[in-house]
Amino acid sequence: MAVEQPDRDSYTGYLTTGHEWSGLKELDTPVPRVLYFFLTLAFLFSVGYWVLMPAWPLGVTYTRGLLGTDQRALVKASLQDAALERGVWSKRIETEDFAAIQSDPKLMDVVRETGRTLFGNNCAACHGVDVKGGPGFPNLTTTSWLWGGKPEDIFNTIRVGVNSAHPDTHVSQMPAFGRDQMLAHKEELDVVSYVYALSHPGAKDVDPVKVEAGKALFAANCTACHGPDAKGNPDVGAPNLTDRFWIYGGDFETIDTTVWGGRQGHMPTWESRLSKLDRKILTLYVVDKRMPGP
Repeated sequence: MAVEQPDRDSYTGYLTTGHEWSGLKELDTPVPRVLYFFLTLAFLFSVGYWVLMPAWPLGVTYTRGLLGTDQRALVKASLQDAALERGVWSKRIETEDFAAIQSDPKLMDVVRETGRTLFGNNCAACHGVDVKGGPGFPNLTTTSWLWGGKPEDIFNTIRVGVNSAHPDTHVSQMPAFGRDQMLAHKEELDVVSYVYALSHPGAKDVDPVKVEAGKALFAANCTACHGPDAKGNPDVGAPNLTDRFWIYGGDFETIDTTVWGGRQGHMPTWESRLSKLDRKILTLYVVDKRMPGP
């Protein structure tokens, strides 16, 4: 009786398993030797790791490993090192004046990193993550500051706020010249025309006659706060009306809304919410974000 010979693939030379699907035969391909090599390597690594490192739980404890590595100890040491490092730069920022800190590149790197987090957590909701504000909230990257743009002024504003609950808060109120009938409607529009022309010199969409009439009315009603040159007064938080930096908007309609109904901004006091160090870092961060220019 003849012995049946195993089926062998004529192309690869491998034996088949005897399984066939739609004319396709399954080859009995041997496992590549390189796979055994890597499996062996992984096994040896596992055994070595189990011996050297903490690995197996043993009830309330675990195998410590020959190296005695303790992740909790490493994290604790890392936190201690970070606290020591923070203590060094925080002490310098607390004690040195603004100019000295600004002239130290390493300290300013710390200010930028730490200040970004502080600003994002506390100020970005109003002033935006880009520090450029929005309708009703000042753009802090400009040089136009209501209460003064020196670091000392900004630091104090962060401390006391504007129209806040702090006893030393900045107090600011733009009267409602139209709503409260301090000016007749025509007079109010003349003032708006003059104010609009201040920040839009050469604009052809305002009547020169109204601008001239508004100039006289401005001198009689607005210079006490905004100054005779309309460039503002940081002592009372009155903005410069001659530039293009507007909190609520500098188009004719928005200026009309402001003069007619008045404005009263609000900024919370941060003295009880943030430490003096954090407020100083925020001040330096904001100053560092300011764009150069007039």
